[in-house]
Amino acid sequence: MAKNNPIGQRTVIGFDFGKKYIGVAVGQEITGSASPLGSVKANDGIPNWDNINQYLKEWQPDYIVVGLPLNMDGTEQQLTLDAKKFGRRMFGKFGITVEYQDERLTTADAKEQLFARGGYKNLKKDNIDAESAKLIIESYFESMYG
Repeated sequence: MAKNNPIGQRTVIGFDFGKKYIGVAVGQEITGSASPLGSVKANDGIPNWDNINQYLKEWQPDYIVVGLPLNMDGTEQQLTLDAKKFGRRMFGKFGITVEYQDERLTTADAKEQLFARGGYKNLKKDNIDAESAKLIIESYFESMYG
């Protein structure tokens, strides 16, 4: 399913892992930017795999980036371990390389950016999760190519 584009020209799908919703975004290395796509419902961290598969089929990413929700001091918490498990399941099911990105500040950043663009009405859960996934990809690009 994954394409094999040269480094710097790859497509990536990013996930903002959550127990009830998982935000989804798509990014392009060539522009260093990403776009929010939406979110997938999850049941205790287990997503609707058909919905995930639809995103992967549509965008055919070269790799996946999963946000790691660390504590502010950088230590892991239960949600960090759950996000890693989600990443391992993604690789196991779809065979696409999974990378991880520290996402400690993305939810606050996402809310700030959404509010700036559209006020309170823009702060729907679906928007926040997808915007967080977008920021996870962009911070991954910055750490790789910054």
